[in-house]
Amino acid sequence: MTGLPRAVVFDFYGTLSDPGVEAAAHRHDQTSAHLGLDTEAFVQALSRRFRDRVLGVLGDSRTTLEALAHAHGARPGPDRVSQALAVHLEGAVAASAPHPAASAVLTALRDAGIARGLVSDCSSELVELWPEHPLRALVDATVFSWQERRRKPDHHMYATACERLGMRPRDCWYVGDGGSRELWGASRAGMTPVLVANVHYPRSRDYRADPRNFVPDRVVDDLSDLPHLLGLA
Repeated sequence: MTGLPRAVVFDFYGTLSDPGVEAAAHRHDQTSAHLGLDTEAFVQALSRRFRDRVLGVLGDSRTTLEALAHAHGARPGPDRVSQALAVHLEGAVAASAPHPAASAVLTALRDAGIARGLVSDCSSELVELWPEHPLRALVDATVFSWQERRRKPDHHMYATACERLGMRPRDCWYVGDGGSRELWGASRAGMTPVLVANVHYPRSRDYRADPRNFVPDRVVDDLSDLPHLLGLA
């Protein structure tokens, strides 16, 4: 156990989630159809309002869909919004499917006595789905941007994760794929950053806001390699 971190804090999308399914998992065509919107316009609206969505400005998933529809002149009734929400959340469930190695990695950390945290720049969907997520029981503390009204690399996100875990930043590793300047932010917060390069999923970088521009000393090709880096496998 000498030299091991007392806690490891993870990014979610592209790190604990499966990088191979994210792009294809969404149901944007069906969601937009229920809302009375053109699919391309809906996808562009999601991208354009990304910051507002992950900071909770638009509210929960239902009110977000209504706001996006209204902004484009559509006025779907309650039943249509409910239909759109149902299929939208189906897509969100698929997009948040765990990385194939996530459960095994988190279990290895738990068995080694290492606490596990999660910090995610996410919109309302992940927050609403998290209580039933397959990885929930393996994560000790969560920090979601939608709830905190802040996003990475804001110091608050990392400090809050450490506080909820009862750890000092210097005793924690932060593991992520590098989006949102998260690794730079973790280093600045006093944590040890680890890059998950996702070498088997080269297109995964296309889905990250603010692609990585800071490469830390510790790098793994894939999430499954983390136990080896820690000396647990």
